[in-house]
Amino acid sequence: MTGAVIGSVTLVFEDPELLEHVNDPTERDISAAARAGDTLFLSCDETAGVERLRPVGEGRWGAHTHINLGAFFDLPEGPGGEMDVEGLEVAEGPGGAWLWVVGSHALKRRKPKRDENDAAEALRRMGKLKRDANRYFLGRLPLVRDADGGLSPMAEDGARRAACLPLDEDESMLVEMLAGDPLLAPFMELPAKENGFDIEGLAATESRVWLGLRGPVILGHAIVIELALEPGDDGFLRFAEVADGQGYAKHLLPAHGLGLRDLRRLGDDILCLTGPTLDAAGPAHVMRWRGALANGGSGVVAEDALNHLIDLPMLADGDKAEGLARWPEAGADTWIVVHDDPAPARLNREARSLIADILRLPGTETPG
Repeated sequence: MTGAVIGSVTLVFEDPELLEHVNDPTERDISAAARAGDTLFLSCDETAGVERLRPVGEGRWGAHTHINLGAFFDLPEGPGGEMDVEGLEVAEGPGGAWLWVVGSHALKRRKPKRDENDAAEALRRMGKLKRDANRYFLGRLPLVRDADGGLSPMAEDGARRAACLPLDEDESMLVEMLAGDPLLAPFMELPAKENGFDIEGLAATESRVWLGLRGPVILGHAIVIELALEPGDDGFLRFAEVADGQGYAKHLLPAHGLGLRDLRRLGDDILCLTGPTLDAAGPAHVMRWRGALANGGSGVVAEDALNHLIDLPMLADGDKAEGLARWPEAGADTWIVVHDDPAPARLNREARSLIADILRLPGTETPG
């Protein structure tokens, strides 16, 4: 079904001085979204932080605050190093809500910059891969109601503590574990957007996470990595057993050649936002993975467990759908989708604002 866009919401970013080190304005690089009540969390993939917005009027969200994750974690490349945050999720636990954050964990190829370099130098640049250590972040922070009534991440809240997988300049616990997987190993040294390992979606409970991969796509199947995580005595998160004695499970979804751009938990199901793996225009869909949380181990998901909900409008260039968040103001089955490299019509440079689409996703009124 196409044509599910039923409205829009304007997102306003008001603190340009906080992010002077990024190449593009925040509103041009939104890569993930998650909502908890009257607080909306977004990520700009060029920073090492999270953006927080609150309602400021009919159809407008602003009161922008930039939350630098370097204030909570000792990041290997410091608080100014690019984290490439591609997934956000708010998960409820017995003691309160958590904000989960994941970086892409992806290698990147240097751009040729042909307008600055001759042909030989451009080719030399393209032959180099770069590893940004901040990209290998996976962690959670307790959310606490603050003075203005919104939710903000904190270093601690009673017995709850902010924690992440151990971070190191030279290695990643997650990449190291997956590098031994016979299916994934050939793709771990390939860069993002070239069918290399690239996390772009996140769904979570208090202690389980599902990571949606933009790449690799294998025989037309997109991949979700499921993890169980628990806090260790040293303040870091540790892998717990998922199934069959392993610290992870992998689920291959019949996504017809598309990768995953976002995941959103819906009861025992997971909504999947799909899009092209390569850096090219292409189709995008929202699909519902039935019974996702009940999977007992690694395997290929049956075709009838992945229900197609809608096709998103496809533009010739840019306007890449990257994040989903429930939007109950417009109805019980409505969501917003945010875009990276948004179409010019979505942007107001003077107001530093971005227009996000409101979608109707049939059948998502209730979690089950």
